[in-house]
Amino acid sequence: MATIHDVAASAKVSTATVSRVLSNPEIVAEATRIKVLEAIERLQYIPNAAAKTLRTSATRKLLVTVPDIANPFFSLIIQGIEESAQREGYAVLLGDTHHDADVEDRYGLMLQRHEADGLIFLGHRLPRTVKAWIDGQEGLAPVVNGCEYTPTVGVPSAHIDNARAASEMMDHLYGLGHRRIGIVTGPLASPLSRDRLRGAKACARREGCARQLSVATGDFSIESGIACAARLLAEPQQPTAIFCFNDEMAIGALEYLRRHEIRVPESVSVAGFDDIRFARFCSPPLTTISQPMLEIGRETVRLLLGVLHASIEKPVSVTLPHKLEVRLSTGIVPRRP
Repeated sequence: MATIHDVAASAKVSTATVSRVLSNPEIVAEATRIKVLEAIERLQYIPNAAAKTLRTSATRKLLVTVPDIANPFFSLIIQGIEESAQREGYAVLLGDTHHDADVEDRYGLMLQRHEADGLIFLGHRLPRTVKAWIDGQEGLAPVVNGCEYTPTVGVPSAHIDNARAASEMMDHLYGLGHRRIGIVTGPLASPLSRDRLRGAKACARREGCARQLSVATGDFSIESGIACAARLLAEPQQPTAIFCFNDEMAIGALEYLRRHEIRVPESVSVAGFDDIRFARFCSPPLTTISQPMLEIGRETVRLLLGVLHASIEKPVSVTLPHKLEVRLSTGIVPRRP
């Protein structure tokens, strides 16, 4: 097996030059760089990654934690992260935390042990071990948040404008003539749930319908969508539309209405949020807010590598565009006696 000394001898350069070509090729003259790369290919030289890690403390690994890997919303985000990380020569370590703070903390310890170069967390909670580690760092720590946005956390983040997106969905429902709208939130410990509720309520106030708004709290699962739809439709003044803060809960609401032979959208309109790949295949296809999930994943990697390469020195917040996808699950308000 060829060594770095063999490559240096073949290219007639020093081993330090070979190392620079491998780690920082942009600082090496083009002619020298080509000569070294040709020698590497000719000799089929494979750098010793383990030795490089010991010398530089760089693992070329990014840690990604997700609160619920079974939630299809996260699959495209993770795909975007994988694509971008691999293109930059990084491997991805994926951890499913199950919304458990202790599990999040255990993954956070991996940064302290230098088992990964940086962390992308897709939940709303910064692990306590990571916060303690960040507090001891000089400058910006290599930690990025995806999907959620909490300015006080003090890390770069990539997300959409959740309040604005929820307001746009409410505008759509009010435009169809609905006045009694039921809201199914996610856990209100989550900033995105609070932001979406804030946007929905602001729109209701503008329409003069704040008192006709009903709110039920779910947990982003299909089962909670079923339970919350039952709760909303048991109210004396039943809503004519139900807006769920993710597509899984909206699918649950559709299932509840199907079981009780309530037609959608003729009797009740249903809307979701995220535009997971199953949304368009519901019966009827689900009106929803489409999030750029692949782009969120790619942007979190760009931000994290920017921190690692010192091109990003402040906790920047990147807001990506969303889109209202109108499908057949929402319609004009039904006529009722």
